[in-house]
Amino acid sequence: MPVQRLNHAVLFVRDVDRSAAFYRDVLGFRVKTEMPGRAVFLQAEGSTNDHDLGLFAVGPQAGPSGAGRSTVGLYHLAWEVDTLAELARIRGALADAGALAGASDHATTKALYAQDPDGIEFEVSWLLPADLITPDVQALGATTRPLDLDAEIARYGAQTRGGIGVSVPV
Repeated sequence: MPVQRLNHAVLFVRDVDRSAAFYRDVLGFRVKTEMPGRAVFLQAEGSTNDHDLGLFAVGPQAGPSGAGRSTVGLYHLAWEVDTLAELARIRGALADAGALAGASDHATTKALYAQDPDGIEFEVSWLLPADLITPDVQALGATTRPLDLDAEIARYGAQTRGGIGVSVPV
């Protein structure tokens, strides 16, 4: 059987308590297991995984990642939300935390980009339901435009569930 989906990610961070607080307070993850000061395992609010994110402390002496600049490595993780209303809520939380780095419209994906306290980039996105992918949207392909979240909410509805075959308001 082929790979189905990403089950979890594990990150090395300088301060596990600071990073856990960020993912908990800003993105709504909950702590499932922790080894104080050393490691924490977090679960996304709507997840049934044992954990979705593991954080391991490496200490304050750790330098910044060179991935993408001087070394190969992971570019970013992407977390999916169900509705554009949730994407808008998270945009506010990221902005309040000083973590929001950008917002892009990739035609079939509406994406926010942010950085955690260690500068690790991640994405939070809403996926256009398959039944709403029209030929004009499909023709945009892999384009990237600035995201006008208010316009997308007006177009698709704040409560339309994304990432599923048929769009259904929640």
